[in-house]
Amino acid sequence: MAPFNIAYELLVTRLENFQLETNRAFNFTASPSQPQYFLYKFPQDVDSVIINVVSDAAYPCSVVSVQDIVCPVYDLDHNVEFNGVYQSMTKQAAITVQRKDFPGEQFFVVFVIKPEDYACGGSVPSSIHGNANRTWNLQRTKNLQVTIVPSIKKSVYVQAMFFSFLGFLSFYLGSVVVAFVHYIRVQRKASAGRLSPEHGSGIMTSSHPISASTPEGSSYGAIDESSSSGGRQMSSPEHRPPAGSDTDSSVEEESDFDTMPEIESDKNIIRTKVFLYLSDLSRKDRRIVSKKYKIYFWNIITIAVFYALPVIQLVITYQTVVNVTGNQDICYYNFLCAHPLGVLSAFNNILSNVGHMMLGFLFLLIVLRRDILHRRAMEMKDIYTLDYGIPKHFGLFYAMGIALMMEGVLSACYHVCPNYSNFQFDTSFMYMIAGLCMLKLYQTRHPDINASAYSAYASFAVVICLAVLGVVFGKNDMWFWVVFSIIHVLASLALSTQIYYMGRFKMDGPDSDLGIFRRAVMVLYTDCIQQCSRPMYMDRMVLLIVGNLVNWSFAIFGLVYRPRDFASYILGIFICNLLLYLAFYIIMKLRSSEKLLPIPMFCIVATAVVWAAALYFFFQTLSSWEETPAESREKNRPCILMGFFDDHDVWHFLSAAALFFSFLVLLTLDDDLDTVRRDKIPVF
Repeated sequence: MAPFNIAYELLVTRLENFQLETNRAFNFTASPSQPQYFLYKFPQDVDSVIINVVSDAAYPCSVVSVQDIVCPVYDLDHNVEFNGVYQSMTKQAAITVQRKDFPGEQFFVVFVIKPEDYACGGSVPSSIHGNANRTWNLQRTKNLQVTIVPSIKKSVYVQAMFFSFLGFLSFYLGSVVVAFVHYIRVQRKASAGRLSPEHGSGIMTSSHPISASTPEGSSYGAIDESSSSGGRQMSSPEHRPPAGSDTDSSVEEESDFDTMPEIESDKNIIRTKVFLYLSDLSRKDRRIVSKKYKIYFWNIITIAVFYALPVIQLVITYQTVVNVTGNQDICYYNFLCAHPLGVLSAFNNILSNVGHMMLGFLFLLIVLRRDILHRRAMEMKDIYTLDYGIPKHFGLFYAMGIALMMEGVLSACYHVCPNYSNFQFDTSFMYMIAGLCMLKLYQTRHPDINASAYSAYASFAVVICLAVLGVVFGKNDMWFWVVFSIIHVLASLALSTQIYYMGRFKMDGPDSDLGIFRRAVMVLYTDCIQQCSRPMYMDRMVLLIVGNLVNWSFAIFGLVYRPRDFASYILGIFICNLLLYLAFYIIMKLRSSEKLLPIPMFCIVATAVVWAAALYFFFQTLSSWEETPAESREKNRPCILMGFFDDHDVWHFLSAAALFFSFLVLLTLDDDLDTVRRDKIPVF
């Protein structure tokens, strides 16, 4: 690399400390013109060792290589990658070596100092551009310390697997205990003649929402409460369709008017009332709506199969390339706690995702139990099931369970070979989980006007496309951030308008030339500027103003700082919106004189505690594909749990439990309303 001729002399000396010993640190110095290599022989009782190399100085950039005992030894910058396993290094490197990979039960550890630092994240030496410093090569020396320690035994692998599976099986045991206690209580109360088979309390009660004091007749388009109690009035059983009849779902879902004779039942009149009740938004035939929400479940299974299969094929290819080439700079592991098994380089990072799959399946079983109990109650024509409480539609819950299982599968795939290119695999179903949770929360009190599965998944597809574009263009291109921020703000405004007007703000009609945005501007001008009137729906307006401020803040942050980790940036947007909506929902529920039963209260507390603990471990950065592989290894840390799992594995365990509790919150949050008439349950 010198830009001029170099005079040198060759000195041959006997190397006294050629063989490295187990658990004994050895210090030495290397330079570009003086690479070092040493011999290590496996002790009789050791099957796997970890080679730890440290240095006080980040530069000059170096390469650590493990090679079989062959001649010649590849110890030059241009050939060190030809044989064995190798890593680039600044301050720290770690390579796990197994006895089975070396038939002679011994190997060379080779240390090469590179003539430039670009591979490790440094800049090109200034001396290359001129002859100002003629001793540049003599300054590129590096003091290194190498220690070879035994790795974990096979018994630790078995213990770790038992710990992982038994830990999450305890959730199954807890669920069985809760279900058994609930069954005993139901049987005792049923024997007393106070309870239907599905509900926790059979005494008819009514809630008193904050808006109950305002007469319904004082608002524009208000209708009598008796006629707003839904299309299935209790007083006239003949209005209900026969049990086995079929209804044309396309007419029921797509038409602007329900097939009801009363002109006052027009959707536009009902949904623009100042004070809405659940009966106003649960008028469609129950079976049609349930079928609509079951599409969420079947679609997500199809998406999961088509998404996961090529992902699995790709990460297998990544792992094969790592194993064949020996290049450990391809994957960003925590090399101080990467335990191989078979062809996998970091089995512990894959095993720790078992919680998502097991708890996702458990959630499906819990939802299935509720679904079966609800069907039995429907078959018995239980009055509380038909006209009381939140309408029971389980399609979104099933989809959430599948999404949690797939998050475990795809997170495991990402950790087969974590790097910049495949990080989207780890986040794609996180977007879907957050989106499905928001949809489920909205569906609870808006069952007739929630988004269809097709539009919801199409929206998720757009988000994932933006995430891919962000990975490709988000690093340096300002134009991408401008376009993304504009899309983000416009989408927030459009969604806010739809939510504020309960889906009755259409983009067709007399002003379809400018559509929804023109109407939004006109309403804002008329209500907020021209008349300065109080918003018709104050609670919704407060939520949407805060939500838009949060989303606009995210857009401004992205424009100013342009974070490299675009996938996490989008995920942060989803999570903040979900938390905001959940907080609003719980606050409005308490304001409406509704109560939280013990189980949802426990789930809320457990969710908060477990998420706090999980996020602590999440922010313990152990590697970073935003940097070079050598710089990423500076963040590597030893295992912290059982000598097998690192901080990120603990994040996997805790985040799976936190998501499970979060799902239970959504599942049980409104159990207190099972015996409340729907025309007494407020909509917010």
